[in-house]
Amino acid sequence: MSRVDDLFLLLENRGGGRYGLSDVSQLEHALQSAALAAEAGREGTLVLAALFHDIGHLVPEADVALADRGIDDRHETVGAGMLEDVFGPAVADPVRLHVRAKRFLCARESGYALKLSEDSRRSLALQGGAMTAEEAAAFEITPGAAAAVALRRIDDRAKVPGYRVPPLAAYRDLAFGLRLGA
Repeated sequence: MSRVDDLFLLLENRGGGRYGLSDVSQLEHALQSAALAAEAGREGTLVLAALFHDIGHLVPEADVALADRGIDDRHETVGAGMLEDVFGPAVADPVRLHVRAKRFLCARESGYALKLSEDSRRSLALQGGAMTAEEAAAFEITPGAAAAVALRRIDDRAKVPGYRVPPLAAYRDLAFGLRLGA
């Protein structure tokens, strides 16, 4: 079995749990994110980043509701680490940076934080809150920052119960086509 298969199996087998406080599962959130990226005409690497951006939450050792206990699970780092060797930085970097993108948007866009879901606001506090002006300026010039902001905006919208999207299998060919060494 390939590492791409392993990623799909992880989403399939562990993605049935509720996504934070929303009324969708982890898998539904992942599929909605990927579909929104595809519908927006984003490149395949961002579609895959959207599909896998929260996979770090599904690693058995990390899946212990740490945020409820006031602990940041660093799911973005865990997930990016899983994706880097399979797809490279074009997929891993937006995943690695999507939490920082939330912090950036809170600093740069008036009212952005108020639009976040309750669980996103709770995790924001654990993740360091809104960036300082200096942090935001540094983030803007970070390679992959624009893709991470695009992913973050998709992430914010991908929590709609009953939203009809393609199944997980619809992304397999894309994933195998974009894997390193393909």
